[in-house]
Amino acid sequence: MRVYFTLSLLIIGAATWSCNQNQQTETVDPAEQRKADSLEMVRKAEEDAKKRPRTADDIKLSKELTYDKHTLEETYPYNDTTRHFQLDKIKEKLAFVENFQRTPASYAVLQNRKNKNREAPLVKNYHRNEYKLISDSLGTERYQAAPLYVVGETEAPTMYGRDGALAKLLTSDTLDMVKLEGVSFEGTWETPKRYVKAIGDTVTFHHIAFVDVNNQNILTAERTGDCEWAIRSMNPATSGVHKPPYAHETPLGIFVVQEKKAKMFYLKDGTNTIHGYAPYASRFTNGAYIHGIPTQSVNASIIEHSWSLGTTPRSHMCVRNASSHAKFVYDWAKTFNALVIVIE
Repeated sequence: MRVYFTLSLLIIGAATWSCNQNQQTETVDPAEQRKADSLEMVRKAEEDAKKRPRTADDIKLSKELTYDKHTLEETYPYNDTTRHFQLDKIKEKLAFVENFQRTPASYAVLQNRKNKNREAPLVKNYHRNEYKLISDSLGTERYQAAPLYVVGETEAPTMYGRDGALAKLLTSDTLDMVKLEGVSFEGTWETPKRYVKAIGDTVTFHHIAFVDVNNQNILTAERTGDCEWAIRSMNPATSGVHKPPYAHETPLGIFVVQEKKAKMFYLKDGTNTIHGYAPYASRFTNGAYIHGIPTQSVNASIIEHSWSLGTTPRSHMCVRNASSHAKFVYDWAKTFNALVIVIE
């Protein structure tokens, strides 16, 4: 009887506890629960939004000029046509820049100006172009390029990487063969360490010059916040012309500003004679500089402007600007901390 009585008390106690628990559960305010669920959904949506790749629609591009000479409007007349700044395409490129910088990385630049790091080996499939220079299957020339090998292969490279191309380091740059993930180019490759200049994991690319070879203009943009960019200048320019054997078109792509010269002396075609200089030159790939108006003498004064700006391609590969705008870029775009993006 005592056992039965004790069990009965335990059962009654358990039932009472269960009822109390049910009563406590039932006392949760449905409105408060909905509010909590709603806040959780908002929090999750915000986290997902932060992870979502940026698109051109996310980019806020405002006109806040810090250089205001020779400024072009967004759309402007040229002869019997109309030219414009391709802001939609520029926003796409800015979204790309935002995306590749969202995850921590150690950056590197491919370098081989005038083959100073040795001539690149022959790629597997090559041809000679109109300039009688060896090129890979994509048209990138061997001269001044870095060889890119399929990971694990050492017999012959598959393609060439342009001087000034940006990549992410995946291994130490002290290894004989350095592994890279392309930013300026697609894919993961290996290349000998002599072609690689590491520029670190703290560098930020918040200054970009956009060169449009179709519309013959240049726009500079500076990052001011998350997906927020300010236009600093909008100017006419003259890019390179395809005219063998000396003049090359300005190559398309993403390049790092690598070198600066207050005076970039140039040779008369086919000779070793210095013909003149171009002021405030910022080099971004091979022999391509953003620079001011070239002079016809080494002792000439700086020339501010030329009728040829914004007309048709006519330089040897460089991007010609009004000299004061070239100086603006020269001062504003720091070496290994700024990009030049060439579009068409």
